[in-house]
Amino acid sequence: MTTYRSRSKTQSWAGETIGILVLDCYYPFIPGNVANATTYGFPVRFAEVKGATADRLLYQADPALLDDFIEAARQLEREGVRAITGACGFMALFQREIQAAVNVPVFASSLMQIPFIHALTGKRVGVVTADATCLKPAHFEGTSVSGDIPVAIGGMEGVPAFVSGILDNIGELDDAAIRQGVVAVARKLQSQHDDLGAILLECSDLPPYAADIQAATGLPVFDFITMINYVHQTLTRKPFHGYV
Repeated sequence: MTTYRSRSKTQSWAGETIGILVLDCYYPFIPGNVANATTYGFPVRFAEVKGATADRLLYQADPALLDDFIEAARQLEREGVRAITGACGFMALFQREIQAAVNVPVFASSLMQIPFIHALTGKRVGVVTADATCLKPAHFEGTSVSGDIPVAIGGMEGVPAFVSGILDNIGELDDAAIRQGVVAVARKLQSQHDDLGAILLECSDLPPYAADIQAATGLPVFDFITMINYVHQTLTRKPFHGYV
């Protein structure tokens, strides 16, 4: 006979291991996007951080957002998730503060994978970001990425379809044009750095194009989804069955 025990009195349902903090934004979240539930092979739970627009997070790096991020994270914790991630790599600014505010693991930014990627390859890590002009040392410091890890940064700010479809919140996006643009950015990084060992997609909107980037570069491609799947598996370990 199996006996189950409730984890928390504030949890009124169960089965969602990963909670995801999403920005206050408006555009199509296509399959593969962190903010699309069909991206995952398991249930996830979302919490919108009210007022946390891309403009305030990326271009203003507004410290006033911190309280809203913490409240949304605490909400997810109350609802029973076992770990909390973000839906924008620029949430790296608040990684440590969010982590300190809750009692479940927090991995707010895809940038946290950089030390692991460098350890795997021993080579430079290529980072494709929403806007290279906004990615600052504070984002790397917030995710414990030391300055001695070689990185190369390519931004999507020069891809008109990405800017209009994602950053300008017009409510529609040109999937083919964004796909073509991100592949071009990745190829340019590879052509500029012959020691590139892998590519990391900072932006939560770019995982839908990971397979295209890999096909074009032949490199390992990491993103939010690789990180989320990895953490989910650590929280849902299953016994092995087989024979010897």
